Parts: sequence; C-alpha cells; structure tokens
Amino acid sequence: MSSVDMDRPGALVRSWSTNAEAWTRVVREGGIESRRLVTDAVIVDAVVRLQPARVLDVGCGEGWLARALAENRIRVTGVDVSPELIDDARREGGGDFHAASYAEVAADPTRFGREFDAVICNFSLLDDDPAALLAALRTTLARGGSLVIQTVHPWAAMGDEGYVDGWRTETFASFGGEFAAPMPWFFRTIESWMDVIAGAGYRLARLIEAIHPSTGRPASLLIIAEPAVA
Repeated sequence: MSSVDMDRPGALVRSWSTNAEAWTRVVREGGIESRRLVTDAVIVDAVVRLQPARVLDVGCGEGWLARALAENRIRVTGVDVSPELIDDARREGGGDFHAASYAEVAADPTRFGREFDAVICNFSLLDDDPAALLAALRTTLARGGSLVIQTVHPWAAMGDEGYVDGWRTETFASFGGEFAAPMPWFFRTIESWMDVIAGAGYRLARLIEAIHPSTGRPASLLIIAEPAVA
C-alpha cells in the first residue's frame, strides 16, 4: 500500500476542517438538492418515529440535525472531528456539542453520555473501517435503543468505478460552494454495509431507500439497527 493510500483516512479528517466554512454555508443555504428535497426529511422522520428522548449525533457537522430534532423536543449531544464545525454548531445551539475524533470516541464511548435512545450517523461514516466505532457505540445505547445510519445509496453513488467496495474522491463540484480540498471517502455496497452492521454486533431492524422525487432514483440508504442479542 502506498503512502498516499495509507493517508486517505487522515486526508478525510483534514478535509472537514479545511472545508468547514464552505460546508456550513452550503448546508445552511440549502445548496445540496438531494438533502433539501429528500434526505434531510428522511433522517428526521426516521429518528422522530423512534420517539427518543435523548440521542447522540456522531459526525454532527455544523449541527443542523440537532436543531431539527430539538424542534421535536429531543435532546441531542453532538460530536464531530472538526473543531471548526463544532464552533459553528455551538453558535447556533440546539444541542450539546463536542469536538473529538472517532478514535477518541471509540476509546471512551461514554465520555459524552450514556443511555441514549438512539445513536445517529448521518452521512458521517466515510472511512474504510467503522466497525470499531460502531461496536463501541453499543455501550452508549439505552435498553431498546437504536443505531440509525444514513449514507449515500450505493446504486446511485457507484459511478464509473463500479459496484465494488473502495476509496473514491468527492470534489464537491456540484455543491456550489468554495470547497478548498477534495475528500476521500470509502464506497460500500449494500452487502458490505450489512456485513459492517453485523460485525459491529447489531442486527438489522429496518432498511429504507429514500427516493429522489425528481429523478425517481434512490438518493440514500437508511439503516436502522439494534444491538444483537447474544
């Protein structure tokens, strides 16, 4: 493996701080059509239907989801690797926000609380090995709690590289913002996502394919899982 390949996880993390200002702006201005038309509403609806009192938003970014859930009287704790995005989230409020890497969360998953009714990862599992993080997050869930993941739908996002796991590059060219750095991210097939969930100690409770209202094509894949019973 080349040094470039080995540094992809690091480049992924760095991109969120480099692009924090542009990301905050494009999200708050509704500059991503799929989010504006379908995927934002899908994740909010899925979480609200679970009727949680408290949730942990892992990879919370600038905090839009926390604010949306707070409007539904849900208490949100958010964590993100980018201190810049956490600063943006804190300025807007809606939750209790903390800057920490996923490695730090995995090493001490209850540092920001425990007994959450749901743990949410909304377009925030982008590296090649999320299993350790997800396994650790099981310890933060209350009895009967759920893991909720939304990710790009593999059929829509596979591009010319084909339907096979592997690193891809997001240039943000279609977002209309001034993004300073591309973002490496790890593409997974649906089968691969199911393997990740099972390997981290969860069982699938529900799978939702969000359909774009204009194209009629899948826009995202939403996974609701529960800790597997030993």
